Amino acid sequence: MPEKRLDQLLARLDAPEITGDAQVVVTSLTYDSRKVAGPGALFAAFEGANFDGHRFIGEAVGRGASVVLAARGRAVEAPEGVTVVHVPDTRRALGAVACEFYGDPSGQMTVTGVTGTKGKTTTTYIIAHILESTGVPAGLIGTIGYRTGRFVRPAPNTTPEAAELQEIFYEMRQSGLDQAVMEVSSHAVALGRTALIDFDVVVFTNIGHDHLDFHRTVEQYAEAKADLFRGLGRFGSRAGKPWPKSAVINADDPYSIKMMKASRAAGAHVTAFSARPGPLRDDCDDLATADDVHMDRDGTSFILRHSASGTRIPVKSRLAGAFNVYNALAALAASYELGVSVEQSTAALASFPGVPGRFQLVDLGQEFTVIVDYAHSPDSLANVLATARQITRGQVICVFGCGGDRDRTKRPLMGGIAAEMADYSIVTSDNPRSEDPASIAREVSAGMGANNGRWAVILDRAEAIREAIGRARSGDLVLIAGKGHETYQVFADHTIDFDDVQVAEAALKELVPGA
Repeated sequence: MPEKRLDQLLARLDAPEITGDAQVVVTSLTYDSRKVAGPGALFAAFEGANFDGHRFIGEAVGRGASVVLAARGRAVEAPEGVTVVHVPDTRRALGAVACEFYGDPSGQMTVTGVTGTKGKTTTTYIIAHILESTGVPAGLIGTIGYRTGRFVRPAPNTTPEAAELQEIFYEMRQSGLDQAVMEVSSHAVALGRTALIDFDVVVFTNIGHDHLDFHRTVEQYAEAKADLFRGLGRFGSRAGKPWPKSAVINADDPYSIKMMKASRAAGAHVTAFSARPGPLRDDCDDLATADDVHMDRDGTSFILRHSASGTRIPVKSRLAGAFNVYNALAALAASYELGVSVEQSTAALASFPGVPGRFQLVDLGQEFTVIVDYAHSPDSLANVLATARQITRGQVICVFGCGGDRDRTKRPLMGGIAAEMADYSIVTSDNPRSEDPASIAREVSAGMGANNGRWAVILDRAEAIREAIGRARSGDLVLIAGKGHETYQVFADHTIDFDDVQVAEAALKELVPGA
Protein backbone atom coordinates (compact mmCIF):
# COMPACT_ATOMS: atom_id res chain seq x y z
CA MET A 1 0.00 0.00 0.00
CA PRO A 2 1.40 3.45 -0.86
CA GLU A 3 1.99 6.27 1.59
CA LYS A 4 2.29 9.98 0.86
CA ARG A 5 2.44 13.33 2.63
CA LEU A 6 -0.84 15.15 3.00
CA ASP A 7 0.35 18.25 1.13
CA GLN A 8 1.13 16.04 -1.88
CA LEU A 9 -2.32 14.48 -1.75
CA LEU A 10 -4.03 17.87 -1.78
CA ALA A 11 -2.39 18.94 -5.04
CA ARG A 12 -5.60 18.58 -7.08
CA LEU A 13 -7.79 20.52 -4.61
CA ASP A 14 -8.62 24.21 -4.98
CA ALA A 15 -7.60 26.18 -1.84
CA PRO A 16 -8.25 23.59 0.88
CA GLU A 17 -8.37 25.05 4.40
CA ILE A 18 -5.82 23.17 6.51
CA THR A 19 -5.64 23.20 10.29
CA GLY A 20 -2.65 21.24 11.60
CA ASP A 21 0.35 19.53 10.05
CA ALA A 22 0.12 19.53 6.24
CA GLN A 23 3.11 17.21 5.98
CA VAL A 24 1.66 14.34 8.01
CA VAL A 25 2.16 10.99 6.23
CA VAL A 26 -1.08 9.33 5.07
CA THR A 27 -1.09 5.53 4.79
CA SER A 28 -4.79 4.77 4.15
CA LEU A 29 -8.03 6.41 3.02
CA THR A 30 -11.61 5.74 4.11
CA TYR A 31 -15.05 7.32 4.49
CA ASP A 32 -16.18 4.58 6.91
CA SER A 33 -15.15 5.32 10.49
CA ARG A 34 -15.28 1.59 11.27
CA LYS A 35 -12.47 0.97 8.78
CA VAL A 36 -9.99 3.47 10.25
CA ALA A 37 -6.92 1.34 10.81
CA GLY A 38 -4.89 3.46 13.23
CA PRO A 39 -2.40 6.32 12.77
CA GLY A 40 -1.87 7.47 9.20
CA ALA A 41 -5.52 7.07 8.20
CA LEU A 42 -7.39 9.87 6.43
CA PHE A 43 -11.11 9.89 7.22
CA ALA A 44 -13.49 11.75 4.87
CA ALA A 45 -16.82 12.82 6.35
CA PHE A 46 -19.37 12.30 3.58
CA GLU A 47 -22.75 14.01 3.63
CA GLY A 48 -25.63 11.98 2.19
CA ALA A 49 -29.41 12.11 2.02
CA ASN A 50 -29.78 9.73 4.97
CA PHE A 51 -26.49 10.08 6.85
CA ASP A 52 -23.83 12.58 7.87
CA GLY A 53 -20.27 11.36 8.24
CA HIS A 54 -19.40 14.37 10.42
CA ARG A 55 -21.22 12.60 13.27
CA PHE A 56 -18.56 9.88 13.16
CA ILE A 57 -15.47 12.05 13.20
CA GLY A 58 -15.02 11.38 16.92
CA GLU A 59 -15.13 7.63 16.33
CA ALA A 60 -12.63 7.92 13.45
CA VAL A 61 -10.23 9.99 15.57
CA GLY A 62 -10.67 7.55 18.44
CA ARG A 63 -9.58 4.74 16.13
CA GLY A 64 -6.42 6.65 15.26
CA ALA A 65 -7.24 8.82 12.21
CA SER A 66 -4.46 11.36 11.59
CA VAL A 67 -6.40 13.48 9.06
CA VAL A 68 -10.07 14.48 8.82
CA LEU A 69 -11.57 15.72 5.57
CA ALA A 70 -14.64 17.84 6.45
CA ALA A 71 -17.14 20.02 4.61
CA ARG A 72 -16.46 23.74 4.59
CA GLY A 73 -18.42 25.50 7.30
CA ARG A 74 -18.69 22.44 9.54
CA ALA A 75 -17.02 22.86 12.95
CA VAL A 76 -14.71 19.98 13.84
CA GLU A 77 -13.36 19.35 17.31
CA ALA A 78 -10.17 17.39 16.92
CA PRO A 79 -7.42 16.74 19.44
CA GLU A 80 -3.89 18.05 18.98
CA GLY A 81 -2.00 16.04 16.40
CA VAL A 82 -5.02 15.52 14.13
CA THR A 83 -5.03 17.59 10.93
CA VAL A 84 -8.37 18.89 9.66
CA VAL A 85 -8.89 19.83 6.00
CA HIS A 86 -12.04 21.73 5.02
CA VAL A 87 -13.24 21.46 1.41
CA PRO A 88 -16.47 22.34 -0.46
CA ASP A 89 -17.35 18.71 -1.27
CA THR A 90 -15.77 15.88 0.74
CA ARG A 91 -16.89 13.16 -1.69
CA ARG A 92 -15.22 14.78 -4.70
CA ALA A 93 -12.23 15.82 -2.63
CA LEU A 94 -11.58 12.27 -1.48
CA GLY A 95 -11.62 11.15 -5.11
CA ALA A 96 -8.94 13.71 -5.97
CA VAL A 97 -6.90 12.73 -2.92
CA ALA A 98 -7.20 9.05 -3.85
CA CYS A 99 -6.05 9.75 -7.40
CA GLU A 100 -2.84 11.26 -6.00
CA PHE A 101 -2.47 8.60 -3.31
CA TYR A 102 -2.59 5.72 -5.81
CA GLY A 103 -0.58 7.50 -8.50
CA ASP A 104 -3.35 8.11 -11.07
CA PRO A 105 -3.48 4.45 -12.17
CA SER A 106 -6.18 4.87 -14.85
CA GLY A 107 -3.89 7.32 -16.62
CA GLN A 108 -1.51 4.41 -17.17
CA MET A 109 -4.16 2.11 -18.64
CA THR A 110 -6.52 1.91 -21.59
CA VAL A 111 -9.95 2.28 -19.98
CA THR A 112 -13.30 1.52 -21.61
CA GLY A 113 -16.49 2.77 -19.96
CA VAL A 114 -19.97 1.47 -20.79
CA THR A 115 -23.01 3.50 -19.79
CA GLY A 116 -26.74 3.22 -20.42
CA THR A 117 -29.89 1.89 -18.79
CA LYS A 118 -29.72 -1.62 -20.18
CA GLY A 119 -26.94 -3.78 -21.51
CA LYS A 120 -24.00 -2.37 -19.52
CA THR A 121 -23.08 -5.61 -17.81
CA THR A 122 -23.33 -7.84 -20.86
CA THR A 123 -21.46 -5.37 -23.06
CA THR A 124 -18.59 -4.98 -20.59
CA TYR A 125 -18.30 -8.75 -20.21
CA ILE A 126 -18.22 -9.26 -23.99
CA ILE A 127 -15.50 -6.61 -24.43
CA ALA A 128 -13.40 -8.15 -21.65
CA HIS A 129 -13.90 -11.61 -23.18
CA ILE A 130 -12.81 -10.37 -26.62
CA LEU A 131 -9.69 -8.74 -25.20
CA GLU A 132 -8.75 -11.83 -23.21
CA SER A 133 -9.41 -14.08 -26.21
CA THR A 134 -6.75 -12.11 -28.09
CA GLY A 135 -4.22 -12.48 -25.29
CA VAL A 136 -4.88 -9.17 -23.54
CA PRO A 137 -5.99 -9.65 -19.90
CA ALA A 138 -8.46 -7.01 -18.74
CA GLY A 139 -9.76 -5.80 -15.41
CA LEU A 140 -13.53 -5.57 -15.02
CA ILE A 141 -15.70 -3.32 -12.86
CA GLY A 142 -19.46 -3.68 -12.78
CA THR A 143 -22.70 -4.81 -11.20
CA ILE A 144 -21.67 -8.42 -10.64
CA GLY A 145 -18.20 -7.79 -9.23
CA TYR A 146 -14.79 -6.19 -9.59
CA ARG A 147 -11.99 -8.23 -11.21
CA THR A 148 -8.54 -6.76 -10.67
CA GLY A 149 -6.33 -9.57 -11.89
CA ARG A 150 -5.21 -10.92 -8.55
CA PHE A 151 -8.51 -10.34 -6.76
CA VAL A 152 -12.26 -10.61 -7.29
CA ARG A 153 -14.36 -8.32 -5.10
CA PRO A 154 -18.12 -8.29 -4.55
CA ALA A 155 -19.88 -5.23 -6.00
CA PRO A 156 -21.99 -3.20 -3.56
CA ASN A 157 -22.37 -0.56 -6.32
CA THR A 158 -22.24 -0.80 -10.10
CA THR A 159 -19.56 1.90 -10.02
CA PRO A 160 -17.78 2.20 -6.65
CA GLU A 161 -16.99 5.42 -4.81
CA ALA A 162 -14.11 7.42 -6.25
CA ALA A 163 -11.56 6.38 -3.62
CA GLU A 164 -12.42 2.70 -4.02
CA LEU A 165 -12.31 3.09 -7.79
CA GLN A 166 -8.78 4.47 -7.63
CA GLU A 167 -7.76 1.61 -5.33
CA ILE A 168 -9.24 -0.95 -7.75
CA PHE A 169 -7.28 0.54 -10.67
CA TYR A 170 -4.18 0.50 -8.46
CA GLU A 171 -4.71 -3.23 -7.82
CA MET A 172 -5.08 -3.77 -11.57
CA ARG A 173 -1.78 -2.03 -12.24
CA GLN A 174 -0.11 -4.03 -9.45
CA SER A 175 -1.38 -7.17 -11.23
CA GLY A 176 0.22 -6.01 -14.47
CA LEU A 177 -3.01 -5.14 -16.30
CA ASP A 178 -2.98 -2.50 -19.02
CA GLN A 179 -6.68 -2.73 -19.97
CA ALA A 180 -9.84 -2.18 -17.94
CA VAL A 181 -13.52 -2.32 -18.88
CA MET A 182 -16.12 -0.87 -16.54
CA GLU A 183 -19.78 -0.12 -16.21
CA VAL A 184 -20.43 3.55 -15.51
CA SER A 185 -23.68 4.37 -13.75
CA SER A 186 -25.40 7.73 -14.01
CA HIS A 187 -25.12 8.06 -10.22
CA ALA A 188 -21.36 7.70 -10.51
CA VAL A 189 -21.09 10.47 -13.10
CA ALA A 190 -23.43 12.83 -11.24
CA LEU A 191 -21.62 12.29 -7.93
CA GLY A 192 -18.17 12.73 -9.45
CA ARG A 193 -16.97 9.17 -8.82
CA THR A 194 -15.50 8.90 -12.32
CA ALA A 195 -14.36 12.52 -12.72
CA LEU A 196 -10.67 11.58 -12.55
CA ILE A 197 -10.81 8.40 -14.61
CA ASP A 198 -9.08 8.84 -17.97
CA PHE A 199 -11.44 7.00 -20.31
CA ASP A 200 -10.20 6.08 -23.77
CA VAL A 201 -13.41 4.53 -25.15
CA VAL A 202 -16.93 5.26 -23.91
CA VAL A 203 -19.96 3.23 -25.03
CA PHE A 204 -23.61 4.35 -24.88
CA THR A 205 -26.20 1.56 -24.94
CA ASN A 206 -29.57 3.28 -24.41
CA ILE A 207 -31.76 5.43 -22.14
CA GLY A 208 -34.85 3.99 -20.46
CA HIS A 209 -37.14 4.65 -17.51
CA ASP A 210 -34.98 4.07 -14.46
CA HIS A 211 -33.31 5.86 -11.54
CA LEU A 212 -35.84 8.71 -11.59
CA ASP A 213 -35.85 8.68 -7.80
CA PHE A 214 -32.35 10.13 -8.12
CA HIS A 215 -32.40 12.13 -11.36
CA ARG A 216 -36.08 13.21 -11.19
CA THR A 217 -36.52 13.40 -14.98
CA VAL A 218 -35.36 11.37 -17.97
CA GLU A 219 -33.69 14.53 -19.33
CA GLN A 220 -31.60 14.90 -16.19
CA TYR A 221 -30.78 11.21 -16.39
CA ALA A 222 -29.61 11.57 -20.01
CA GLU A 223 -27.64 14.69 -19.14
CA ALA A 224 -25.62 12.71 -16.58
CA LYS A 225 -24.80 10.14 -19.28
CA ALA A 226 -23.80 12.90 -21.71
CA ASP A 227 -21.37 14.34 -19.15
CA LEU A 228 -19.34 11.16 -19.48
CA PHE A 229 -18.87 11.80 -23.20
CA ARG A 230 -18.09 15.49 -22.67
CA GLY A 231 -15.23 14.38 -20.45
CA LEU A 232 -13.49 12.41 -23.20
CA GLY A 233 -11.21 15.36 -23.96
CA ARG A 234 -10.62 16.33 -20.32
CA PHE A 235 -7.13 14.88 -19.99
CA GLY A 236 -5.87 15.67 -23.48
CA SER A 237 -3.27 13.51 -25.20
CA ARG A 238 -0.99 11.43 -22.97
CA ALA A 239 2.03 9.36 -23.89
CA GLY A 240 1.00 5.75 -24.47
CA LYS A 241 -2.72 6.58 -24.57
CA PRO A 242 -4.93 6.44 -27.69
CA TRP A 243 -5.83 9.80 -29.26
CA PRO A 244 -8.34 10.96 -30.21
CA LYS A 245 -10.60 9.24 -27.72
CA SER A 246 -13.47 7.12 -29.05
CA ALA A 247 -17.22 7.20 -28.50
CA VAL A 248 -19.37 4.20 -29.49
CA ILE A 249 -23.05 5.14 -29.59
CA ASN A 250 -26.35 3.35 -30.20
CA ALA A 251 -27.73 5.32 -33.14
CA ASP A 252 -31.20 3.77 -32.72
CA ASP A 253 -31.73 5.40 -29.32
CA PRO A 254 -33.46 8.82 -29.31
CA TYR A 255 -30.75 10.21 -27.03
CA SER A 256 -27.94 9.25 -29.40
CA ILE A 257 -27.89 12.78 -30.83
CA LYS A 258 -27.17 14.22 -27.38
CA MET A 259 -24.32 11.74 -26.86
CA MET A 260 -22.87 12.40 -30.30
CA LYS A 261 -22.89 16.17 -29.77
CA ALA A 262 -21.18 15.73 -26.41
CA SER A 263 -18.57 13.46 -28.00
CA ARG A 264 -17.93 15.89 -30.85
CA ALA A 265 -17.47 18.73 -28.37
CA ALA A 266 -14.76 16.62 -26.69
CA GLY A 267 -13.00 16.01 -30.01
CA ALA A 268 -13.72 12.27 -29.93
CA HIS A 269 -13.94 9.85 -32.84
CA VAL A 270 -17.57 8.69 -33.09
CA THR A 271 -18.69 5.21 -34.14
CA ALA A 272 -22.43 4.58 -34.31
CA PHE A 273 -24.01 1.14 -34.19
CA SER A 274 -27.49 0.19 -35.38
CA ALA A 275 -29.75 -2.78 -35.94
CA ARG A 276 -31.54 -0.75 -38.62
CA PRO A 277 -29.17 -0.87 -41.58
CA GLY A 278 -28.82 2.30 -43.57
CA PRO A 279 -26.27 4.76 -44.96
CA LEU A 280 -23.49 6.25 -42.86
CA ARG A 281 -24.88 9.15 -40.84
CA ASP A 282 -23.21 12.53 -41.18
CA ASP A 283 -23.01 12.89 -37.37
CA CYS A 284 -20.66 9.90 -36.97
CA ASP A 285 -17.31 8.81 -38.40
CA ASP A 286 -18.00 5.08 -38.68
CA LEU A 287 -20.99 2.76 -38.56
CA ALA A 288 -21.53 -0.85 -37.45
CA THR A 289 -24.83 -2.50 -38.38
CA ALA A 290 -26.53 -5.88 -38.14
CA ASP A 291 -28.21 -7.35 -41.24
CA ASP A 292 -30.21 -10.55 -41.67
CA VAL A 293 -30.78 -11.18 -37.94
CA HIS A 294 -31.94 -14.66 -36.86
CA MET A 295 -32.56 -15.74 -33.27
CA ASP A 296 -33.86 -18.63 -31.20
CA ARG A 297 -33.50 -19.97 -27.68
CA ASP A 298 -29.93 -21.04 -28.33
CA GLY A 299 -28.59 -17.74 -29.66
CA THR A 300 -28.44 -15.23 -32.46
CA SER A 301 -26.79 -14.80 -35.84
CA PHE A 302 -26.46 -11.77 -38.10
CA ILE A 303 -24.25 -10.17 -40.74
CA LEU A 304 -22.01 -7.43 -39.38
CA ARG A 305 -21.31 -4.50 -41.70
CA HIS A 306 -18.48 -2.34 -40.40
CA SER A 307 -17.59 0.79 -42.35
CA ALA A 308 -14.23 1.49 -40.65
CA SER A 309 -12.74 -1.86 -41.64
CA GLY A 310 -14.78 -2.26 -44.81
CA THR A 311 -15.83 -5.74 -43.71
CA ARG A 312 -19.05 -7.68 -44.06
CA ILE A 313 -18.82 -10.76 -41.87
CA PRO A 314 -21.20 -13.37 -40.40
CA VAL A 315 -21.58 -13.26 -36.62
CA LYS A 316 -22.78 -16.02 -34.29
CA SER A 317 -23.57 -15.55 -30.62
CA ARG A 318 -24.93 -17.76 -27.84
CA LEU A 319 -26.89 -14.74 -26.57
CA ALA A 320 -30.60 -14.71 -27.42
CA GLY A 321 -32.78 -11.66 -27.99
CA ALA A 322 -32.80 -8.47 -30.05
CA PHE A 323 -31.33 -6.54 -27.12
CA ASN A 324 -28.27 -8.80 -27.28
CA VAL A 325 -27.79 -7.89 -30.94
CA TYR A 326 -27.25 -4.34 -29.72
CA ASN A 327 -24.93 -5.50 -26.93
CA ALA A 328 -22.89 -7.49 -29.45
CA LEU A 329 -22.69 -4.57 -31.89
CA ALA A 330 -21.56 -2.23 -29.11
CA ALA A 331 -18.86 -4.65 -27.95
CA LEU A 332 -17.62 -5.40 -31.47
CA ALA A 333 -17.39 -1.70 -32.36
CA ALA A 334 -15.65 -0.86 -29.07
CA SER A 335 -13.18 -3.74 -29.51
CA TYR A 336 -12.21 -2.40 -32.91
CA GLU A 337 -11.48 0.98 -31.33
CA LEU A 338 -9.26 -0.91 -28.86
CA GLY A 339 -7.21 -2.38 -31.68
CA VAL A 340 -8.89 -5.77 -32.13
CA SER A 341 -9.67 -6.78 -35.71
CA VAL A 342 -13.24 -7.53 -36.70
CA GLU A 343 -12.27 -11.10 -37.54
CA GLN A 344 -10.75 -11.63 -34.08
CA SER A 345 -13.64 -10.05 -32.20
CA THR A 346 -16.38 -11.96 -34.04
CA ALA A 347 -14.53 -15.24 -33.47
CA ALA A 348 -14.26 -14.43 -29.75
CA LEU A 349 -17.95 -13.47 -29.54
CA ALA A 350 -18.93 -16.93 -30.79
CA SER A 351 -17.35 -18.47 -27.69
CA PHE A 352 -18.75 -15.99 -25.18
CA PRO A 353 -20.76 -18.06 -22.64
CA GLY A 354 -23.04 -15.29 -21.36
CA VAL A 355 -23.35 -13.45 -18.07
CA PRO A 356 -24.86 -14.85 -14.86
CA GLY A 357 -28.43 -13.64 -14.44
CA ARG A 358 -28.67 -12.13 -17.93
CA PHE A 359 -31.23 -14.17 -19.88
CA GLN A 360 -29.73 -17.20 -18.18
CA LEU A 361 -31.20 -20.55 -19.17
CA VAL A 362 -32.07 -22.96 -16.34
CA ASP A 363 -32.22 -26.35 -18.04
CA LEU A 364 -32.59 -29.65 -16.22
CA GLY A 365 -34.05 -31.39 -19.26
CA GLN A 366 -37.63 -30.17 -18.76
CA GLU A 367 -39.95 -29.72 -21.76
CA PHE A 368 -40.37 -25.98 -21.16
CA THR A 369 -37.92 -23.08 -20.89
CA VAL A 370 -36.92 -21.32 -17.68
CA ILE A 371 -35.06 -18.03 -17.92
CA VAL A 372 -33.58 -15.90 -15.10
CA ASP A 373 -32.93 -12.26 -15.97
CA TYR A 374 -31.95 -9.08 -14.16
CA ALA A 375 -34.69 -7.01 -15.86
CA HIS A 376 -35.80 -4.48 -13.24
CA SER A 377 -36.98 -1.51 -15.28
CA PRO A 378 -39.95 -1.10 -17.64
CA ASP A 379 -37.82 -1.14 -20.79
CA SER A 380 -35.72 -4.13 -19.76
CA LEU A 381 -38.80 -6.13 -18.75
CA ALA A 382 -40.46 -5.31 -22.08
CA ASN A 383 -37.33 -6.38 -23.95
CA VAL A 384 -36.96 -9.76 -22.25
CA LEU A 385 -40.68 -10.48 -22.57
CA ALA A 386 -40.52 -9.62 -26.28
CA THR A 387 -37.62 -12.02 -26.67
CA ALA A 388 -39.45 -14.67 -24.65
CA ARG A 389 -42.41 -14.36 -27.03
CA GLN A 390 -40.12 -14.71 -30.07
CA ILE A 391 -38.43 -17.90 -28.92
CA THR A 392 -41.33 -19.89 -27.48
CA ARG A 393 -44.34 -21.49 -29.14
CA GLY A 394 -46.28 -21.78 -25.90
CA GLN A 395 -47.37 -19.59 -23.01
CA VAL A 396 -45.13 -16.98 -21.39
CA ILE A 397 -45.32 -16.98 -17.57
CA CYS A 398 -43.63 -14.06 -15.84
CA VAL A 399 -42.51 -13.78 -12.19
CA PHE A 400 -41.41 -10.28 -11.23
CA GLY A 401 -41.48 -7.57 -8.58
CA CYS A 402 -40.03 -4.13 -7.84
CA GLY A 403 -37.38 -3.16 -5.33
CA GLY A 404 -38.19 -1.09 -2.26
CA ASP A 405 -36.69 2.34 -1.59
CA ARG A 406 -36.29 2.85 -5.33
CA ASP A 407 -38.12 4.66 -8.14
CA ARG A 408 -41.83 4.13 -7.39
CA THR A 409 -43.04 5.55 -10.70
CA LYS A 410 -41.90 2.47 -12.60
CA ARG A 411 -43.99 0.03 -10.53
CA PRO A 412 -47.36 0.40 -12.31
CA LEU A 413 -45.53 0.69 -15.63
CA MET A 414 -43.89 -2.69 -15.10
CA GLY A 415 -47.22 -4.13 -14.00
CA GLY A 416 -48.82 -2.91 -17.22
CA ILE A 417 -46.03 -4.36 -19.35
CA ALA A 418 -46.31 -7.77 -17.69
CA ALA A 419 -50.09 -7.80 -18.03
CA GLU A 420 -49.86 -6.91 -21.73
CA MET A 421 -46.94 -9.09 -22.81
CA ALA A 422 -47.15 -12.22 -20.65
CA ASP A 423 -49.91 -14.81 -20.71
CA TYR A 424 -49.78 -15.14 -16.93
CA SER A 425 -47.91 -13.04 -14.37
CA ILE A 426 -47.07 -13.46 -10.70
CA VAL A 427 -46.22 -10.30 -8.77
CA THR A 428 -43.81 -11.09 -5.97
CA SER A 429 -41.15 -9.51 -3.74
CA ASP A 430 -37.84 -8.35 -5.18
CA ASN A 431 -35.70 -6.62 -2.53
CA PRO A 432 -38.35 -4.80 -0.50
CA ARG A 433 -35.75 -3.21 1.79
CA SER A 434 -37.49 -0.89 4.27
CA GLU A 435 -40.86 -0.96 2.48
CA ASP A 436 -43.81 -3.28 3.08
CA PRO A 437 -43.76 -5.97 0.33
CA ALA A 438 -47.55 -5.96 0.13
CA SER A 439 -47.61 -2.21 -0.46
CA ILE A 440 -45.08 -2.51 -3.30
CA ALA A 441 -47.15 -5.31 -4.85
CA ARG A 442 -50.29 -3.16 -4.72
CA GLU A 443 -48.51 -0.34 -6.59
CA VAL A 444 -47.34 -2.81 -9.23
CA SER A 445 -50.79 -4.40 -9.53
CA ALA A 446 -52.39 -0.99 -10.01
CA GLY A 447 -50.96 -0.94 -13.52
CA MET A 448 -52.17 -4.42 -14.47
CA GLY A 449 -55.87 -3.75 -14.97
CA ALA A 450 -58.59 -6.37 -14.55
CA ASN A 451 -57.35 -9.72 -13.38
CA ASN A 452 -59.36 -12.08 -15.59
CA GLY A 453 -57.38 -14.92 -14.08
CA ARG A 454 -54.21 -13.72 -15.82
CA TRP A 455 -52.19 -12.60 -12.81
CA ALA A 456 -51.75 -13.20 -9.10
CA VAL A 457 -49.82 -11.84 -6.15
CA ILE A 458 -47.59 -14.26 -4.21
CA LEU A 459 -45.26 -12.29 -1.94
CA ASP A 460 -43.03 -15.23 -1.02
CA ARG A 461 -40.59 -15.24 -3.96
CA ALA A 462 -39.69 -18.93 -3.63
CA GLU A 463 -43.37 -19.89 -3.62
CA ALA A 464 -44.00 -17.59 -6.61
CA ILE A 465 -41.23 -19.30 -8.61
CA ARG A 466 -42.54 -22.72 -7.58
CA GLU A 467 -46.07 -21.78 -8.67
CA ALA A 468 -44.86 -20.53 -12.07
CA ILE A 469 -42.87 -23.69 -12.76
CA GLY A 470 -45.78 -25.83 -11.61
CA ARG A 471 -48.02 -24.07 -14.15
CA ALA A 472 -45.67 -24.53 -17.09
CA ARG A 473 -46.40 -27.10 -19.78
CA SER A 474 -44.48 -28.37 -22.78
CA GLY A 475 -43.38 -25.47 -25.01
CA ASP A 476 -44.03 -22.78 -22.39
CA LEU A 477 -41.47 -20.28 -21.07
CA VAL A 478 -41.10 -19.14 -17.46
CA LEU A 479 -39.34 -15.79 -17.02
CA ILE A 480 -38.06 -15.00 -13.52
CA ALA A 481 -37.17 -11.31 -13.64
CA GLY A 482 -35.64 -8.69 -11.41
CA LYS A 483 -32.80 -10.17 -9.40
CA GLY A 484 -30.67 -11.95 -11.97
CA HIS A 485 -27.23 -12.73 -10.54
CA GLU A 486 -28.08 -11.63 -6.98
CA THR A 487 -27.71 -14.26 -4.28
CA TYR A 488 -29.62 -12.48 -1.53
CA GLN A 489 -32.94 -10.81 -0.72
CA VAL A 490 -33.03 -7.65 1.39
CA PHE A 491 -35.84 -6.98 3.88
CA ALA A 492 -36.29 -4.15 6.39
CA ASP A 493 -34.53 -5.89 9.27
CA HIS A 494 -32.66 -8.77 7.71
CA THR A 495 -31.09 -10.20 4.56
CA ILE A 496 -31.50 -13.80 3.44
CA ASP A 497 -29.65 -16.03 0.99
CA PHE A 498 -31.69 -16.20 -2.19
CA ASP A 499 -30.63 -17.23 -5.67
CA ASP A 500 -33.31 -17.33 -8.39
CA VAL A 501 -31.39 -19.97 -10.35
CA GLN A 502 -31.03 -22.28 -7.35
CA VAL A 503 -34.66 -21.82 -6.34
CA ALA A 504 -35.79 -22.56 -9.90
CA GLU A 505 -33.62 -25.69 -10.04
CA ALA A 506 -35.06 -26.91 -6.72
CA ALA A 507 -38.60 -26.36 -7.99
CA LEU A 508 -37.85 -28.23 -11.21
CA LYS A 509 -36.43 -31.19 -9.31
CA GLU A 510 -39.50 -31.25 -7.07
CA LEU A 511 -42.21 -30.72 -9.65
CA VAL A 512 -40.93 -32.09 -12.96
CA PRO A 513 -40.43 -35.86 -13.26
CA GLY A 514 -36.93 -36.66 -14.49
CA ALA A 515 -35.56 -33.14 -13.98
